[in-house]
Amino acid sequence: MLHEHGYNNMSRFHSSFLSHSPKEKKTTSPWNRLFSYIEDPLVCYYTFIALVLILTGLGVIMVFSSSAVDLMSDGQSPYTELIMQGLYAVIGIAAAVGLSFVNAKHFPRWAFIILVIALLLQVLTLTHLGRDAGGNGGWLKLGPVEFEPAEVLKFSLCLWMPYAIHVGKTKTISMNKHTDGIRSYIPALAVCLFTFFLVMLGGDLGTGVILLMICVAVIFTGGIDGKKFTLGIITIAIMVVSVFVIHSSNRMKRIMATYSGCNTTTAAQGICYQTIHGKYALASGGLFGVGLGASKEKWDYLPEARNDFIFAIIGEELGFVGCLFILICFVLIGWCLINIAFHMKHRPYEQLVLICVMVWTCGQALINVMVVLQILPVIGLPLPYISAGGTALISNLAASGVCVSIMRQQSDIKKVLGK
Repeated sequence: MLHEHGYNNMSRFHSSFLSHSPKEKKTTSPWNRLFSYIEDPLVCYYTFIALVLILTGLGVIMVFSSSAVDLMSDGQSPYTELIMQGLYAVIGIAAAVGLSFVNAKHFPRWAFIILVIALLLQVLTLTHLGRDAGGNGGWLKLGPVEFEPAEVLKFSLCLWMPYAIHVGKTKTISMNKHTDGIRSYIPALAVCLFTFFLVMLGGDLGTGVILLMICVAVIFTGGIDGKKFTLGIITIAIMVVSVFVIHSSNRMKRIMATYSGCNTTTAAQGICYQTIHGKYALASGGLFGVGLGASKEKWDYLPEARNDFIFAIIGEELGFVGCLFILICFVLIGWCLINIAFHMKHRPYEQLVLICVMVWTCGQALINVMVVLQILPVIGLPLPYISAGGTALISNLAASGVCVSIMRQQSDIKKVLGK
């Protein structure tokens, strides 16, 4: 079978990290009982659903709080973003619910179609239909609808790349060859590099980085002969990203300013302005925050307060406790996806989809927070489920629905749900 020939990297991690299974050993100490509880796939299943809904609801509230002042200063209703983000949340949740009840066996059939559509939409951003937003030309306007196809690309890669590797390894097995060689991964690698360069033509480095993270994760956990080849892939990815950075004076200025401390007056009023005011917001919040809606930085001081820097507004209004809550939510989401993936080792495609979605959502959340904390330069990535934006929210929720559908196929969860 396929899993007997590949996925060695996940298996080694699983055996070392989850060596004490509640089915194999009776737990006695409180720590063992706690571990048995958080390792339970059914607990992770319900926790994942609850956390996605909580973050989505909190996101709608924080988008309203962070955008109301700007809207009023522009002569618009303060409820405009609230209504729009609420509408996106409803659409996304409806998509998630619908996908959660689709049998997981259908996702591989749809994966290629979704990928082709996403690629065609991304190509259209390079035509006169494309729109620029925040220095990135990756937006598409079709009539009254404006959206970001790159978010659909993330979703499609999470569905298609595991399938491409699955098919490649199956063909390799039928040819009586080793499944950890390069041959099984050529289609996935080719599509990965094509999507990356296509996105980078629009100048969206943040999305390009996330696409590379998804690709590296699925190739590594897919069972490739790990150390040397994975090191090579990561090295190539770093080199490619570096080339795009070096050839962009704006990106170079952001990087140099971030790691030089933004100490000059020119930097503080220019390239570092957003980062500095993000730190002001976090510092003002203290332990419990100044109160929901009471932020001062959102009064036209902090650019992109509703999008890339919404974590700073959360820190100001809800304090360290609010920020810690957000971080814990993403850690638990990541744990639940990994844990259930490891409990589905006889379903390699489903395993890899869960890992891809985990890398996408949790990796993007980590980068967003590190940008706000000035650990990384500003690269323009929203906070999943929370930042304003319809395409990103709907794509994240749709991916969550796919994960729920896959989770339903896990044996322990399937017994309880009866399907």
